[in-house]
Amino acid sequence: MPDRGGGPTGPRIRVGRPSRRVRTLLMTLGVLAVLAMAFVMFAGFWTDWLWYRSVHYSSVFTTTLWTKIGLFFVFGLLMAASVGFNIWLAHRLRPPLSAMSMEQQSLDRYRMGIAPYKKWLLLGITSLVGLIAGASASGQWRTWLMWVNGVSFNQKDPQFHLDISFYTFDLPWYRFLLGFGFAAAVLSLIAAALTHYLYGGLRITSPGARATAAATGHLSVLLGLFVALKAIAYWLDRYGLAVKSSEFKATGNWTGLRYVDANAYLPAKTILFCIAVICALLFFATLWRRTWQLPVIGFGLMVLSAILIGGLYPAIVQKFQVQPNEQAKEAPYVEKNLKATREAYGIDGTQVSDYAGTSSTKDNTKLREDADTTASIRLLDPNIVSPTFQQLQQMKNYYAFPTNLDVDRYSKDGTAAEDQDTVIGLRELNLNGIPKNNWINDHFRYTHGYGVVAAKGTTATSGGRPVFTESDLPSKGDLPTYEQRVYYGEKTTQYSIVGGPQKEIDYSDDNGEKTTSYKGDSGVSLSNPINRAAYAVAFGEPQILYSGAIGDGSRILYNRTPKDRVEAVAPWLTIDGDAYPAVVDGKIQWIVDAYTTTNGYPYASRTTLGDTTADSLTATNNQRAVVAQQNQVNYIRNSVKATVDAYTGEVKLYQWDTKDPVLKTWMKAFPNTVEKKSDISQSLMDHLRYPQDLFKVQRELLTRYHVKDAETFLSGSEVWQVPDEPTNKSGDAVPPYYLSMKMPDQQAQAFSLTTTFTPNGRDNLSAFMSVNAEAGTSDYGKIRILKLPTSEPVDGPKQVQSQFNSEQDIAESIRLLRGGDSEVEYGNLLTVPLDGGLLYVEPVFVRGSELKYPLLRKVLVTYGGKTAFEDTLDQALNKIFDTESPTAPPADDGTTTPPPTSSDPTVQEALTDAQKAFDEGQQALKESDWDAYGKAQQDLEDALKRAADAQAKAEKSSGSGGSESSDKGSSPSSSPSTGSSSGPSSDESSGSS
Repeated sequence: MPDRGGGPTGPRIRVGRPSRRVRTLLMTLGVLAVLAMAFVMFAGFWTDWLWYRSVHYSSVFTTTLWTKIGLFFVFGLLMAASVGFNIWLAHRLRPPLSAMSMEQQSLDRYRMGIAPYKKWLLLGITSLVGLIAGASASGQWRTWLMWVNGVSFNQKDPQFHLDISFYTFDLPWYRFLLGFGFAAAVLSLIAAALTHYLYGGLRITSPGARATAAATGHLSVLLGLFVALKAIAYWLDRYGLAVKSSEFKATGNWTGLRYVDANAYLPAKTILFCIAVICALLFFATLWRRTWQLPVIGFGLMVLSAILIGGLYPAIVQKFQVQPNEQAKEAPYVEKNLKATREAYGIDGTQVSDYAGTSSTKDNTKLREDADTTASIRLLDPNIVSPTFQQLQQMKNYYAFPTNLDVDRYSKDGTAAEDQDTVIGLRELNLNGIPKNNWINDHFRYTHGYGVVAAKGTTATSGGRPVFTESDLPSKGDLPTYEQRVYYGEKTTQYSIVGGPQKEIDYSDDNGEKTTSYKGDSGVSLSNPINRAAYAVAFGEPQILYSGAIGDGSRILYNRTPKDRVEAVAPWLTIDGDAYPAVVDGKIQWIVDAYTTTNGYPYASRTTLGDTTADSLTATNNQRAVVAQQNQVNYIRNSVKATVDAYTGEVKLYQWDTKDPVLKTWMKAFPNTVEKKSDISQSLMDHLRYPQDLFKVQRELLTRYHVKDAETFLSGSEVWQVPDEPTNKSGDAVPPYYLSMKMPDQQAQAFSLTTTFTPNGRDNLSAFMSVNAEAGTSDYGKIRILKLPTSEPVDGPKQVQSQFNSEQDIAESIRLLRGGDSEVEYGNLLTVPLDGGLLYVEPVFVRGSELKYPLLRKVLVTYGGKTAFEDTLDQALNKIFDTESPTAPPADDGTTTPPPTSSDPTVQEALTDAQKAFDEGQQALKESDWDAYGKAQQDLEDALKRAADAQAKAEKSSGSGGSESSDKGSSPSSSPSTGSSSGPSSDESSGSS
């Protein structure tokens, strides 16, 4: 045959398999890629296990892990088996011969195409749905653990009389199972229908019957299962009404049954349940009847009933029965909501009492004395003086203090005689301030902060600086000896590698740098090369694998903030936004408050923790924000007090609320992780306090739930609001303040947390709220509300601030303080109930143009319509009450007149020096030369002290016996508001250094 190729025949190009070398290379690369991915996954798992083991909470890791794995495999296999079985069954029930039609001929091509891969296709589909279902189920580990370990509340809901644990622990799990059942039924139905269609059991365009008898029976059973699950859903929905959310104008996010729920939705759900059961039975009956006529009719009836009975009927009841007489209809259900909400948020024991708002006492001397005994007025605002701490006590640029300091109680002069409010902060590591950033400096040399800095909350020096009770580097003062190194803190967010051949910078003094090597057992050992490789991968830092700075004894520290550590070891807790440090038994301990929450408490209204706890402090400090496990909650308890050792990182969880069933449930799920309340030492108990975020949640609820009768509640006439921060125009809520004070029914001062309320939409004062924050006392946690009269309005915080700003003399003084580009900052506006009236006190700080930190310069006070703006609290109170100071005049701060002269030459010489220093201070004040002003105040204090000592010595030698009064009359330490018992040495010398 002639060649019909149409051209010359050249060499044929053979397309064959790649060479053996290429195949080997590709195979090797593939294996290496798989191994690399496997090691990355292993590194994450292994480093987590090592960390949990290092903090001695490995049981939390294993319990959580095995629970997730168990749920993944059980529900993944169930889903895979359900879908796979129905595909197999539909294939088995296929008709032996397909109909002769264009539809079936088109499907023949698909049947022939997948025939060789049927088993693999079945395996792939089932594996995919199994993986998805298993991953979804593993995320329900909390729901499973709460269900299997649930503890009874021993309280029943008012509608169904079931224990509250049914709604908090059982119902969420049943809903998950129901959702899983629906998913399995729907996926099985879709898979079976597609298989029947592919193999001719279902026909769309073919002549004759649309489905074979086998396909009809199979799909009917699946539809029957779906409808049966819907019947179960209707039945559970009946109980779900007790925890159903709905918007109600009087209560906000209402939870529980209302009139329409109890009288329309509840019977409707019962009727729909019965209809769904009947409809399911009709679908199952097609196994014998082989027709869908009755099931389809039944299903249509169910849908119609759901529209009419479940939707239209409740709307009619709401429109024609409830709205015309809402208060009468809703009152019984509001009573249930009031009771449940107050119990769920721990505000059922709130003591509400009437308070006049104006004092009837005419004896100013008594009022002045009561002002000293009613409260220890804290002038040092922890949210303002951080820059002052930073400037005076930072010492090195690689140290820093938090933006917001904390308030705690410490004994005066190191004795246990009397606690005083103290502003405290830790000198933490600040990597942004180290001389040179590199990997060794960032992670090996600069590893920790150093020391506590504390100052009296109620006093300041004559120069306006804090009176430090613990200061310098290393820190020294009133506190007993303690471990000062801070390896774990709020600002410590980077990992460090310690304990190895590379020495760490400890601190610096006049003799140069001191080095140290970490001696604690915290962190994970890097001696093992597998550990090093795992951390190199997990942290994306290959130098960890081969660096010579890592050797025997090297340990890696990470997860170093107190909140992160507590959240990691107790993932079932919600963490308070403000961890605070305390010196306890020779160690710095971070104290962290933690909450158990649920959103399944029947009838209790829900709240969003992130919104409720927001205020002017969280707006500027994200670390204080609260992130709850659930978006909304309607039950909260401060069930756990946790501590984190600042040196070793050791985490301890203590059971605080011994009655909380939610905590008991988690303690069953994670045994031996929470220690008994009795294990809390007395020294630790002395520093525990009522948590701010719980207080903020409770005060938000009490704006509405302070009333107990439904009629007043529904009228909305007694709704309050939390006032905005009065010292700025941010519009953020005013934060609560810690303050040692006594309420009218208390006999002595107690460390308290306080706030105010204003009427909804107005600025006058509605109420004052306080809670005893002193742990270990019988009154701890008791909430007291003083309710102001509505007939005689009392000025609220914003009005008081406006009054301060509008008075001409005060405004002029503020203008002078702002001279020379200085900034005036208002401190916390404290409210103190005093003899029927309300005493407002606000410290005023000045941040000079040269000195970049605020100093306490003035004190604003108002009471009974009178306002004072003076240099010291004593002077302001004296002016308000028209009295002389019960003690001698305060130390001179550049604006007061020096004490009278004496005939003694030594005294006269000292007072001459004092006058000179006073004049220099005045001149420096006019020129806004704050350095010169500070030096002048130090010279003034020294001169006055020399004068007082000389006078006392002269009187003693002459036998006058007046040394004590003379000393009080001249010493700079005499003023309780601006004097310093420790003299100027700690803060003044620190500032000059």
